[in-house]
This record gives sequence, C-alpha cells and structure tokens, in this order.
Amino acid sequence: MSEQTQAPVSERIARAPHVPARIIRSDAEAIEVARRLAADFAREAVERDRERRLPWDELERFSASGLWAISVPKAYGGAGVGYRTLVEVIASISAADPSLGQLPQNHLGVVNNLLLTGSEAQKQRYFAKVLAGYRFGNAFSEAKSKYVTTFQTRIRFDGDSAVLDGEKAYCTGALFAHIVPVAGVDEAERPFIAFVPRDAAGLRVVDSWDGFGQRTTASGQVLIDGVRVPADDVIPAWKAYEQPSADGPVSQIIQAAVDTGIARGAFAELLRFAREARPWVDSGLEHGWQDPLSQAAIGELAWRLQAAEAILLKAADAVDQALAEPSEASVAAASLVVGQAKVLSTEIALLAAEKLPELAGTRSVSARHGIDRFWRNARTHTLHDPVRWKYHLVGNHSLNGVIPPRHTWN
Repeated sequence: MSEQTQAPVSERIARAPHVPARIIRSDAEAIEVARRLAADFAREAVERDRERRLPWDELERFSASGLWAISVPKAYGGAGVGYRTLVEVIASISAADPSLGQLPQNHLGVVNNLLLTGSEAQKQRYFAKVLAGYRFGNAFSEAKSKYVTTFQTRIRFDGDSAVLDGEKAYCTGALFAHIVPVAGVDEAERPFIAFVPRDAAGLRVVDSWDGFGQRTTASGQVLIDGVRVPADDVIPAWKAYEQPSADGPVSQIIQAAVDTGIARGAFAELLRFAREARPWVDSGLEHGWQDPLSQAAIGELAWRLQAAEAILLKAADAVDQALAEPSEASVAAASLVVGQAKVLSTEIALLAAEKLPELAGTRSVSARHGIDRFWRNARTHTLHDPVRWKYHLVGNHSLNGVIPPRHTWN
C-alpha cells in the first residue's frame, strides 16, 4: 500500500500526476468525455453521499480526463472551449453527482483570473500545470469578514517573497488540490491570489465541512500561518475589477450550471420512478404513468427545466462575448443574463427535487434510493449567494437602468 492510501482521507494530499492528463482538443470531444464520465460517476453517487465517501478516485479520473483544462486558451495548448461547452460539461457531471460537478468551479475561476491578471510567464507556467492534470483548490471566502467580498487574510511582500496569514472557510476543492490559490489583501486592501502548494509549510486544510448537502465537496477550512511563497507565484487579482472584465459572470455561470445539472438529475430520477408508480385508486387507471395529474405536473417541470437550460446557453454566449470584447456594456449584459440563469436554475433545481418524491410515491423514499440527496444538494448549493439579489439585479436594471456592481458574485 502507498503512503497516500494508508493515510486517513482527511490527511491525504494529492500528489503530482504520475502521467500527464489527456489533452482535449475540441468542444465536441469535451462533451463526449463528460457524458461518459458522468455515466460512470452516477453508479455509486448514492453510496458516496450516504457514507460521505470522499471522491479521491473519481477526481483522479476527472482531472486526468482533461476536462479541468478545457478553458485553457488554444494559444497555451488548451482547447479554449466556448462557455456553452463548459456549462454543458459541468451540468452533465452535476446531474450524476453535483459534489463532483462543484469541485472544479473554483479551479475554472482561477484559470480565468490567471488569464485576466497573470503575467505572461505565470500564464505559461500555470497553464502548463493545468494541462498536465494539476488541480487548483480554493482558499477565498472567509466566515468572519463583514461581506463575502472582504478579506481579513493578509499578504505581505518581503523582497522576493510573499507571506500570508489568515483563516478561510467554504474552501471547496482545497483538500483535493495540488495547488491552493489563497486570496489575501495588502496594506491598501487590494486582493491578491497566491498559488500555494498543498503541502506548503504553514498551510493546513481542515476537513470540517458538515453540510447536509454537497457532502463530499469537503468544503472546509484552510488555516494560513506564515505561509511564504515566491512573489512570482502571486497574481494581482484586484486588477480583474479595476476595469470591466467577465470574472464575475464566469464564476456565477458555473454555479448556475451545477444547479441546472442537479435539476436534470432529479427530473430523470422522477421520470424513472413515475413510470413505475401505482395509479391512485380514484383514477380508475391501469398504470400510474397514465395519470393526467402526474402528466401535468411533469409537463410543468419539463418546460421549466428547458427554460433554465435555454437561458444558461444564452448566458454562455454573453460570457463569451464579454471575454472576447470586455466593456462596461458587454460585462453588464453578461452579469444580467447570468443572473437570470441563476434564478431559473435555482428554482427548477429546488422544484424538481421537491416534486420527485411526491410524484414518485411512497416507495421512492426508501433510504436505499437516496433521492433526498437531490433536494439536500440543491438547497445547499443554491445558498452560494442569495438568488433574491439576482431578482433585484435584473429588476433594478430593467426599471432604472442600473448596471450590476462588478465583483465575483455578479
């Protein structure tokens, strides 16, 4: 047995890939690989959720597949896929297991931030690592700061080094990462991101996540005590918001893709159970699938899901446009339509998960089926940021022409 296999799961550290990851070359290839992996990941999704079995093996296959590198631009050796493809990849994986679908979201966000604010040398170095199969984690959010956009973690530049101190929460992906990007602010309160090796001295990842949903994301804490990295391993993340950029819409559309995937998974399971459900005694029908009341309810879910998927694709086009030609107008347009996608994906994920046991019948609530995971996952993930503020964002623009504030949550 290897040293990594013997260690407790909460103490395991991802080792450098033994074999370089597959290099995906096209949008079609990315979607084909995602659908094949999703079918594989779905097989033990119930057991992983029930036992809170952290998906180390699945993640190795996931990142080795090349899907974690599909947004690396063609100029750096990647596929440079469009966001229609990226959200389809995330939704496909999330339909099978939304914890697995959520794990790359911060990694993909970091890839975009690196593209926006990294030096040419940094892009060359870190994009090469991503293409080889290295995974970025996340040490951004903090539980003790006043707002989600403010940090108490400090970064201090000391000659050719940078030193970080602080405490992070909701660190999805950090436990499984090869590199943990840590956000800290300097004396001028400007945020930087430091690329910290997972096994760096002073960096401790704590598997403290005990949420009732998204149970295997290990979205716990990261403690940073005098972590020192070369200054060349730090990017000026604040520059992504000094001028119009699609950093916020990129982050948000990935969230919407996860929730759309949860809705897909719940709806597919609902159809499977509803076809086997008994007819109600007063209906006089032979089969449950003949029930017009069930058909009507399922029809409503179907069109709501299709609407969420349609607006997600429209949002993807807007993100691509904002990335290609960033301006106040293009970035605001992307934020607005991504906000709409957040609203629709949140609503259908929760509604489909709630209707699943109602239309599937009493038999479906047996613990062996694990269908409660859909609602638990939807309710947990959709709390990432309050969707009520997306209604406000869209309404304030429609009524008053106010463009959305630029930050990671818009």
